Parts: sequence; structure tokens; C-alpha cells
Amino acid sequence: MIDNGSSRIPMYAEADIEEIKSDIRNDINDFEKSVNPICGYVEEPLLPLVEACAPLNDILHDLSKYVEMALKETPEKPPDNLTIDESAAIRLYTIEWEKPHRSLYSMLNYTLKTGTQEDVRPYFKYLRLFITGLVKLPCLPPLTVWRGVTKNLSAEFPPGTLVTWWSFSSCTTSLTVLENNMYLGTSGDRTLFSVEVINGRSINAHSHFVTEDEVLLLPGTHMVVQSQVSPAPELYIIHLKQLIPEEVLLEPPFEGANIFPKIE
Repeated sequence: MIDNGSSRIPMYAEADIEEIKSDIRNDINDFEKSVNPICGYVEEPLLPLVEACAPLNDILHDLSKYVEMALKETPEKPPDNLTIDESAAIRLYTIEWEKPHRSLYSMLNYTLKTGTQEDVRPYFKYLRLFITGLVKLPCLPPLTVWRGVTKNLSAEFPPGTLVTWWSFSSCTTSLTVLENNMYLGTSGDRTLFSVEVINGRSINAHSHFVTEDEVLLLPGTHMVVQSQVSPAPELYIIHLKQLIPEEVLLEPPFEGANIFPKIE
């Protein structure tokens, strides 16, 4: 990912950058954390967005305002054969609250990374709708995406290390985004993660912010460190390659859903 904050692409992080940097550091540090597979949410019914978010009204400030915004922005016939509520659930995820650390994406991802199954439970109804919409989107062909942080993390990722991202992870296909001083810049300690992914989803058609370069990775993205290199002073590039895990790390939201591309 290329922001300095939560698991969102940096274009959404326009304020409270220090808090966002803190979120991203948590994300990087939790790569090897032992977390239970994300399951149980599939037992929830598929509800309209307003009802799916009802358990979160006491957790997320001003949630109803942003739910209304997401629904208003969603067309009557969303692309990719999604329902209005499925598309709006994705759009809600991309909206940044006035204080970014209070946004749905920030709170949800922090809970996925650090919380227990009970902590995640209030999000189950929303996750059922959100992930249902996401897995209906076609997997992009295998490609390399990028994330970055303003710190030297090379010592924490020796080649051969297995890592898992337990949150939703927004990445970019454009390195120029990373050079923006608001996110990674061109000086000081910087670590770039070059990630070969096999099941990324483009959410541009369902996003509050229309960006051409965003790729969203699902929770439970499992990878191996292939190599690392320092092509310039204070710049470290770590090459990760996504693997299909031996165990289920993210329970499919419905029968026949494909977390990974179909093997012909």
C-alpha cells in the first residue's frame, strides 16, 4: 500500500497524516501476528446497507450520514452486476470521515488486525454485504502493486519470511503516487513493498474517489518475501509474492464465490 496510514490508498488521506502513519505502521508490524481466519460473518443474512450498518452506529461516529452519502452516489444499475446495496457498501468503505482515523475503513481494518472474533462481530453484517460485492468483481490478471511506508523495515522482512495482511489493503499500480511528499516522498528512510498479486480487485467503478490505479486486496492475503534491494540511499524495496494458503484464511461469503481466480 502506499499511504502512511490505514490500509487505504493515499489519495484518501488528506488530513491527520500523522495518525494515518501510525495506522500503517500497525499494519506492517502485524504481518506475522497470529490471527484467527476471518469466518462466521457468512452466517449473517444479506441485508440492505442501512440495516447491515445498524450494529455499528454506536461504534462509528456519524455513520448514518456517510451511509446516506454512499447510497446517494450509487447508480440505480451499478456496474459488474452488483446490487445497489453491494455497490454502496464498497463506496462506503472508500469514504473518508472528517477525521480519517474515525472512518469505517480505518476502524474496520484496525479491528481486523488487532481485535478478537468478538471485537469483529459487530462488523459481521456489513462484512457480509461488503465482501459479497467485492468477490462479485472479477479478479484482475496477475500484476505487481505497490505499498510504502516512511521507515526502513528491511530488517523485519528477510527473504523466505511468510507474511499475511489481515486487513483490506489498498495498493497502487503507479509508483508516481508514492513520490508525493504527502505520502512517501523522495528522501528519508522509505520502504516500498512490491507485491505480485493474483486476486486483486479494482473498485474504481464503486468508489467515492475515482482513481485509475487502486487495487484492493482481501483480508488474509498470504505472501512470501522473495527478495529485497536498496537501489538508493534510504530507499528499500521488498518483493512479496502472493501465495494461495493451505488453509482458508477468508471464508467465502456465499456458495460458489471465488476468493481466487478459477483455475482453467
